[in-house]
Amino acid sequence: MDTNNVTTCIICEQQKDNGIQIVSEFICEACEKEMVHTDVKDEKYPFFIHQLKRIWYKNA
Repeated sequence: MDTNNVTTCIICEQQKDNGIQIVSEFICEACEKEMVHTDVKDEKYPFFIHQLKRIWYKNA
């Protein structure tokens, strides 16, 4: 997504202007890159899973 609209990232919760839209939520480029390169054994992996669940479960 390459627009001039500033949107809040569902992962880092910061306002960014470049990233991807998944369903109705936005993930910034930096978070997308970090998630793609994060191993399942990494301590940050569960955090990413929790944040991504918010896409489908608004109260997660």
